[in-house]
Amino acid sequence: MKADIKWLDDPEVFRVNQLPAHSDHRFFANEQEYKSGQSSFSQSLNGTWKFKYSENAKSRPAEFYKEEYDRSGFDEIQVPGHIELAGYDKIHYINTMYPWEGHRYRRPAGVPDDQHMGAGMFSEDDYNPAGSYVTRFDLDEGLIGKRTVICFEGVEQAMYVWLNGSFVGYAEDSFTPSEFDLTPYIREKDNLLAVEVHKRSTAAFLEDQDFFRFFGIFRNVTLFAKPELHLEDMWAKPELDPDTGAGYFSMDMKISGDGASMKEGAGSKVHIVLKDREGCVCLEKEMEVQPEVKLGQTELKGVKAWDNKEPYLYTLGITLYNEKGEVTEFIPYQVGFRKVELKNKVICLNGKRLVINGVNRHEWSAGGGRCIGADEMKWDMECIRRNHINAVRTCHYPDQIPWYYMCDEAGVYVMAEVNLESHGSWQKMGAVEPSWNVPGDSEKWTGAVMDRAKSNFELLKNHTSILFWSLGNESYAGEAIARMNKYYKQRDNGRLVHYEGVFHNRKYEGRISDMESRMYASPRQAEEYLAQDPEKPFILCEYMHDMGNSLGGLKSYIDLIDKYEMYQGGFIWDFIDQALWVEDEVTGRRVLRYGGDFDDRPSDYEFSGNGIVFADRTEKPAMQEVRYYYGLYK
Repeated sequence: MKADIKWLDDPEVFRVNQLPAHSDHRFFANEQEYKSGQSSFSQSLNGTWKFKYSENAKSRPAEFYKEEYDRSGFDEIQVPGHIELAGYDKIHYINTMYPWEGHRYRRPAGVPDDQHMGAGMFSEDDYNPAGSYVTRFDLDEGLIGKRTVICFEGVEQAMYVWLNGSFVGYAEDSFTPSEFDLTPYIREKDNLLAVEVHKRSTAAFLEDQDFFRFFGIFRNVTLFAKPELHLEDMWAKPELDPDTGAGYFSMDMKISGDGASMKEGAGSKVHIVLKDREGCVCLEKEMEVQPEVKLGQTELKGVKAWDNKEPYLYTLGITLYNEKGEVTEFIPYQVGFRKVELKNKVICLNGKRLVINGVNRHEWSAGGGRCIGADEMKWDMECIRRNHINAVRTCHYPDQIPWYYMCDEAGVYVMAEVNLESHGSWQKMGAVEPSWNVPGDSEKWTGAVMDRAKSNFELLKNHTSILFWSLGNESYAGEAIARMNKYYKQRDNGRLVHYEGVFHNRKYEGRISDMESRMYASPRQAEEYLAQDPEKPFILCEYMHDMGNSLGGLKSYIDLIDKYEMYQGGFIWDFIDQALWVEDEVTGRRVLRYGGDFDDRPSDYEFSGNGIVFADRTEKPAMQEVRYYYGLYK
């Protein structure tokens, strides 16, 4: 198969040769290696890559991936990172509108007014920057001779991949890992990896979030080797009975392999052990290796429940043995026993009413944009905990994988959002005007958003902290989103489903979302809803818009907690300002610049500064209000 630049224009092409999404478990050669913290099956490709910037696809070096291509004129760039912050292209912040408004007239395929689409909407546009990345690598010893996969944890917005001159695959969905099988093309020494990233594709209609519009390889790039027996996917299912304190544990696994180890009756084994914090064995089981292995539900007496006050986690260890009894792989995972449910129209956790003291959190670094590091994530978590914030909504895309592990460990409740926002397709100049919107009811867009929903679920399904799946943000409501809701309800009965957009399209309120979700409803409007014995509990997925001298009215919302049992709190908008460090042209000082400060048009200017934390991670005075009022219900 050859790469086709026209895929950028087609909403029905969003993954080519991409491996299916799976659980985010790490794997090691054995338990001793796990304790050392470094897997011999992984190899990072982060670092300095060769790079060429092009203004559009037509001017890109189309054959740069070929081994004989002369790349002597290429620059260097750091991976991960945003191309704009490396000095190329334009820095641009915009909220609700699409970034091309006022520059290009576009309508997506599958909407009533799509005659303006054109076959070359993005592939032939004069402005649609492309980045051509190249790196060379030798395989680490632990990867040689094994099945090899490459994982791109985040690439914005569409990418083509080649290895040693052969086309590997294509992917969109900027914030979800994309994996490809490199086994047919890889060699031990001097591999040439080429990645072509395009700033915009039809995915841009689905990724209209309120943020700076960057592109490039902005999260980790890692090689993984699969040993002769490999756990492809796992779904651990710890359940809690709040009335008796009993726990129930079951598990589904998918195993792949090569050679004799996978043959029926070969004697290959999978060993499972579950231990508590003190290292005591709670459950132990050994089963024969098969492509699909299921551990039936087992009752455990007197388990410790997981919640915000006591985030008690059990350690799961999975060991694969080949037919000779040799360990081929060890997989660790931490799981917690908790139960989230609707009881008498109230969201309950472990049998008790849940009160959400939440915040919306973009991933942000004043120096790196959405390319953030472990120290910044650690600071965020410490800030969240000390200010009595107990929940985070991942606005409006999946976060870096380590964040979910941190939430598991800290007892922070997560609303895990799909990478979807099509704000500019239905709200125009501030008015609800869905004459055309995506995904809407269009079959051309349903495949893409369903893929995003499935990828979000498969990747994150084992995280105890995730109480809610969220179908995306500000994308109106239609048949495509109804299908996303149905998927989650059929796939996972242990969590609730959230979506706010049905507020604007009541036709779907019986088919989408387990809760009534609003943005910026006043306390009076919330009370009007709650006073009428409604069918669904009420949350504010965004409220207290913390811009300028804001957040003074938090008490009016907190007072509703004791007054109405079906009022379950909300998520402040938002956690951290989006602003970037720059050197001031006049003073030479390092200063923070917001939207509109980069001659970016159209822009929503200082609207990028809504946080209870400044972009340099200094708490704002408004945090005092958060800490006090959230502390009343900690």
